[in-house]
This record gives sequence, structure tokens and C-alpha cells, in this order.
Amino acid sequence: MRYLTWLLRILMFVALLGFAMKNNEIVALRYLFGYEWNAPLVVVLFGFIVLGVVLGMLAMLDTVVRLRSELAHARAEARSARYGSAAEDRTDTSEHSS
Repeated sequence: MRYLTWLLRILMFVALLGFAMKNNEIVALRYLFGYEWNAPLVVVLFGFIVLGVVLGMLAMLDTVVRLRSELAHARAEARSARYGSAAEDRTDTSEHSS
């Protein structure tokens, strides 16, 4: 399985390298107020992919934090219920043995 993973990584790298080499033309990004930025196409695409990933992660951050909090509360409740029932069992058995 490890070899298959490395093979897929190498194939992905070669494919992306070939894509980068074929798309090295300079493109112009024009902004408001006459600003312009010239960069190779592959750099622009990579930048927007990274920006999209970062924005997607930020959009999911609230959900992840909320779910982690709920999980921590559920684990704490399960732990207290487990230890609470064990403590009750001990008190019940000690009351019956008297």
C-alpha cells in the first residue's frame, strides 16, 4: 500500500509539473482603478486554488469547532454517567451488605 501511495504521488507530481511547463505564458490580471498584475498562468491558478482552499477551511471552521465542542460534552457526559453508575453500584452493594 505504501508503494501505491508513493506511485500516485509521483504520478501527480509529474502531471502537475507538465501542466506548469505547458502553461507558463504571462497573463494580466486587471483590478479596479487601473491596477494590473502580470504573472505566469500557472502561478495565478495555483494562487487561486490556495485562496479557495483557505476560504473553504475558514467557512468550515465554525462547524468544526461546534462539533468538537459537542463531542467533548458528550464524552464528558458518558464518562460521568459511567463513573456515576459505578459509584452508585458500590453504594448499593455496601448498603445491602450491612
